[in-house]
Amino acid sequence: MLSPERQFEIIKRGCVEIILEEDLKKKLEKSYKEGKPLRIKVGFDPTAPDIHLGHTVLLEKMRQFQELGHEVIFLIGDFTGMIGDPSGKTETRKPLSREEVLKNAETYKEQVFKILHPEKTIIRFNSEWFGSMTALDICRLAGTETVARMLEREDFKKRFTEGRSITILEFLYPLLQAYDSVYLNADIELGGTDQKFNLLMGRQLMRIYGMEEQVIITMPLLEGIDGVQKMSKSLGNYIGINEPPDEIFGKIMSINDELMIKYYELLSHISIEELNEIKTGIKEGRINPRDAKESLAFEIVSRYHGKEQAEKARENFIRVFRKREIPDDIETVEIKDEGQGVWLPKILKEYGVTKSTSEALRLIKQGGIRVNDEQVINPDINLNEGEYVVKVGKRRFIKIKIRK
Repeated sequence: MLSPERQFEIIKRGCVEIILEEDLKKKLEKSYKEGKPLRIKVGFDPTAPDIHLGHTVLLEKMRQFQELGHEVIFLIGDFTGMIGDPSGKTETRKPLSREEVLKNAETYKEQVFKILHPEKTIIRFNSEWFGSMTALDICRLAGTETVARMLEREDFKKRFTEGRSITILEFLYPLLQAYDSVYLNADIELGGTDQKFNLLMGRQLMRIYGMEEQVIITMPLLEGIDGVQKMSKSLGNYIGINEPPDEIFGKIMSINDELMIKYYELLSHISIEELNEIKTGIKEGRINPRDAKESLAFEIVSRYHGKEQAEKARENFIRVFRKREIPDDIETVEIKDEGQGVWLPKILKEYGVTKSTSEALRLIKQGGIRVNDEQVINPDINLNEGEYVVKVGKRRFIKIKIRK
């Protein structure tokens, strides 16, 4: 184990808040002296099976704890997931079915081991303990907190003031998450800044149960590639870890320089010293921000697709964006023309270039589709016999061969 002081320095990197720092230092010192790892708990409600880089902020911090020799518990809230976390919600969430929760949980497990060390990760499901609790147990748990305390939450307070519904079930959610910490005897719990109320509830409940309180570490919510709003699939500003290498590389290269530093701090595996050198080098003009961004993109793509694919993605990016050339390995499709031509939006949808014909039509209206380097302006465009290179957005290409 590294010294407690060095561990604290590494753990603090990128954190928004540690409650309390002195408690964390004491736990690290005790762990170091006794040679006993700390128990780090992080809960995930399996409601979104496709992980993007915003989700990986917590996972990267978990990985840090693993590499420092501590015990990480990846808690899948299969029981609480059927309630739905009310954090930040303006209305009651629709509960997931048991089947939906388990399906999403399996997808999570497949993806998280691209970051966490499988042999060092303990996976638990909170149905293990909640599934056997009686109605009396739940009532006793509910009796540990007051309605007034629950209404201190900003989202609950806002909904109450506006006359929007808040179910008793939603009041139970923070208590159930807190009880997870009690049951697992967590030393530390990690969460996003939007989870602070729930995390604090864990400290309070542990105190009520006469236990040593867990330390809370909150991590920032990562902005998406627009640099403004939280990364979200619904906003279209996300970078999915399962996206193609070229897509990930290009999206990272599109972020602004300030956001790049935040991505480095939260997502990169480089040391604190290397990170400080990049910050200083950019500030002093010794390091070109574009080169630093390229290194970050290479690191991220390598993590999820391997170094060979990362190198190809870098070469394609340079070819397309610096030299304005077409990538060598673009997909080629051959389509038979039955005599009327083939509608371009239909082709793009059928071959997965766009998710739907409506997305293709939207991109045409926005000027985001080019055919043989000519911008498409007609949404009714049909391709007749011939060969076409179609560019969709900034990074997607497809070669289409139309035959009679």
